[in-house]
Amino acid sequence: MNASLAFMPIEKLALKLRNGDISASQLIELYADRIAGLGADSKAFISLDLEAARARAAAIGQDIDAGKPLGGIPYACKDLIDVAGLPTTGGSRVLADNVAQQDADIVRRLEQAGAIFIGKNNLHEFAYGATGENEIHGTPPNPYDPTRLAGGSSSGSAAALGYGLCAAAIGTDTGGSVRAPAALCGLVGFKPTFGRISTDGVIPYSWSLDHVGTLARSAADSAILFDALAADCRKPEATRLDRLTVGIPETFFFENCDGEILDHVDRLMTFLREAGASLEPVEMPSMEFTRTVSLTVQMPEALSYHNRYLDQRGHLYSPDFRAGLALGQCLLAEQYIRARRLMESYRRQMNLIFEQVDTILTPATPVIAPPIGAVEVTVDGISEPAGNAITRYTSFFNMSGHPAITFPCGMHSAGLPIAAQLVGRHHADEELIETARLVETGFDFELPLPDLG
Repeated sequence: MNASLAFMPIEKLALKLRNGDISASQLIELYADRIAGLGADSKAFISLDLEAARARAAAIGQDIDAGKPLGGIPYACKDLIDVAGLPTTGGSRVLADNVAQQDADIVRRLEQAGAIFIGKNNLHEFAYGATGENEIHGTPPNPYDPTRLAGGSSSGSAAALGYGLCAAAIGTDTGGSVRAPAALCGLVGFKPTFGRISTDGVIPYSWSLDHVGTLARSAADSAILFDALAADCRKPEATRLDRLTVGIPETFFFENCDGEILDHVDRLMTFLREAGASLEPVEMPSMEFTRTVSLTVQMPEALSYHNRYLDQRGHLYSPDFRAGLALGQCLLAEQYIRARRLMESYRRQMNLIFEQVDTILTPATPVIAPPIGAVEVTVDGISEPAGNAITRYTSFFNMSGHPAITFPCGMHSAGLPIAAQLVGRHHADEELIETARLVETGFDFELPLPDLG
């Protein structure tokens, strides 16, 4: 079977399934063969459920229900998400024996839409980290360069899709953990408005910041997945680039950034102007303390969930996550409340900005995928921790709760993908994805597939 099918967008695969050009069973076998050949190198999966996937595909047969947009489409999800009868480990020894009693809400919704679950993806332990490193299951490499990171925390989800081991993947995004790895691996990462996709049945990291998000091959695929996952999804209002007002941040989001990334985002801005969009500078909220605010919310909330395991299983946590939980024990309630109030202030300030613009454009990341094992990255002579750099442009929008999507817009001379980020108004998720689709369709850039040998 043609291996290019493994990298085909959902939109085209679904058409082939409905037309009978390929059966759901054949598609499952295509991905199963690729997992057998590349799965160990990709370190994308913690567990697989291929026999159940084969049974479901056989039950579907050749009769793909046209009313089910994901009928016969194989997908994988981050191992924070419950699938009944399977372990949900969070990528940790702590929950190695934790078997889910029922499906997460999002798993039920995907099944109702006809999708076929094939396996659980690797991740940074309990989603604590943007590098995607995991001392138990290994660190998923970037499909464009196996010496580089796929990014995290949804590292296995990005690797699974990037290596052509599934047609779509579901992750979680607390500070960029869907959008950043998607950006580094040449994929489309979408984080909805806070609360638009249910987190019921998902192990929490930080209740106030957690979003379930999607990794896909195109913005059109992101729309299909969002339609299946969101309880209140609707058709987007008419969107045209020549009626779009795009906000360009004056500070922070274009600072201390790789020059080639800036060049490609500048090309994208030129395209938008030529398409008739109006580009306007916007003054963003002060970013001086945003990472501190995020951590001050994250760590006490993480501690409140994990405290139940610390006495009996504390020694099973990785050292970096234990250190994070220790930080949560040291933060005062006053500091947590102050951070939550700052988050509300960020949301209000951003809502005022969105009274003036339809969307905001930024680079997705200030760096390309760092080398595996990198502790720091340096841009323009300024060094920062690798994980901080990977999510520097994404984490703020978890605090503000606005929908955001990252998508490829270029290739770096180092042979790695470059991506841009669009951010939208609260609850304008459908319009944001449609805007990304229009940009993706019109912008003169075609991402090459990774050379996997």
